[in-house]
Amino acid sequence: MHNTSGILEGTHWKIPQSEIPHSSTESTALSRDDRNVVLHPFTNLSNHTPLVMTHGEGVWVYDEHGNRYLEGVAGLWSASLGFSEQRLVDVAHQQLKKLPFMHMFASVSHPTGIALAKELLRIAPVPMAKVFFANSGSEAVDSAVKMIWFYNNAIGRPEKKKFIARHDAYHGSLIASSSLTGLPNNHKLFDLPLSGFHHTTKPHYLRFAIEGESELEFSTRLANDLDTQIQTEGPETVAAFIAEPVMGVGGVIVPPEGYFDAIQSVLKKHDVLLIADEVICGLGRTGNMWGSQTVGMKPDVLITAKALSASYLPISAVMINQKIYQALESGSDQVGLFAHGMTYSGHPVSAAVALECLRIYEEDQIVNHVRNVGEQLQTKLRERVAPHPLVGEVRGRGMIAGVELFAKKGHGYLPFPAEFKVGIRLRAEAIRRGLILRAMGNTLGISPPLIINEEEVEFLVTTLCQSLDALKDELAVV
Repeated sequence: MHNTSGILEGTHWKIPQSEIPHSSTESTALSRDDRNVVLHPFTNLSNHTPLVMTHGEGVWVYDEHGNRYLEGVAGLWSASLGFSEQRLVDVAHQQLKKLPFMHMFASVSHPTGIALAKELLRIAPVPMAKVFFANSGSEAVDSAVKMIWFYNNAIGRPEKKKFIARHDAYHGSLIASSSLTGLPNNHKLFDLPLSGFHHTTKPHYLRFAIEGESELEFSTRLANDLDTQIQTEGPETVAAFIAEPVMGVGGVIVPPEGYFDAIQSVLKKHDVLLIADEVICGLGRTGNMWGSQTVGMKPDVLITAKALSASYLPISAVMINQKIYQALESGSDQVGLFAHGMTYSGHPVSAAVALECLRIYEEDQIVNHVRNVGEQLQTKLRERVAPHPLVGEVRGRGMIAGVELFAKKGHGYLPFPAEFKVGIRLRAEAIRRGLILRAMGNTLGISPPLIINEEEVEFLVTTLCQSLDALKDELAVV
């Protein structure tokens, strides 16, 4: 067992100190005052004690007490090559010595940014024309929104500005990206979403299908609902629809049969652009280079981040097709410039690391590895975790999975009441045993580094089963 008292306080589900044995490794713990100087994102600021991580190796990370954890979510779905890839360290060092910074404003450029853009265009799932660099998925999504507003103004459609996303989707935490995000906590007290941002049903078949409805019929119904929503808003006012290939924070929702075919037919009918948010799914996670290839999306705009640099340095990218670029070009000529960007757009060190990352994916055949080991992960989750009495559904593709807990198994969609905090409690049980997962309501997210091996998958699944058993025993006495 691990000395995990700090992080468990942060989840509001505390294990008594008497039940947490001390690590045999000498502690280098910070004082309480020192560890609370940071304003932590996505944290209940009134009641938490940070878990301080000090180093990592492969798929494992170590806390300040010397406890080791398998990072079952790759940080934030993002450390695709683990925590000790020396090639990325070396290329960053080399670039820092050669050209530590250069912007891309006013026609200035640098070789690493150019090379990275060329490589992204080469491997894009559909033909793309240009690449814009930002520093995070949220920045990239906000950038895409501004580009599409600019695009429609430039081609004389100033009313075509509305966006549609899905309920429970996560697309970022800036102003426009938070508005696209369909999670209530991202809106409360922030005066969001902005006007013109709308949401439609997420494609969770088990939860939202009508009794007797097939997956294909469910997909058709959701597409018809989207069609009605666009017509109600006015097709001349709806600019774009944004979707993750597989929803991440929304519960690891894999689209049902025929979903994106039906959705894209509606978008084409109303001349509405499709944005693929590949921040989580892109670059191997689903068993293809792009999640769009896995689910049959043909986007006009594609957004990538996280695995682009294996999260060793901040960088994201927005790829746009020729139709959009031509409008940006003509619009910038009208205005005098395309007045959008960030100081660190295409930062040469981040770009060098990202470019090396793409080389590693290709040279080490990471996508093939994900297909092979990901199949083992998905099989073991379905054979050993899905039958557990607390588990209502296991879903996923490749190296991304969701395990949703149900209050009553085998009786349709019957999740635990929110006040039970079963996701948080299961995550706590897993952390006590050396496994980090992501709690999203009643669903536990799993997305380990893409380099995870068979033995480490076995540890992950075995530890998850042990944690489920512990939670079952705990709930039995409540």
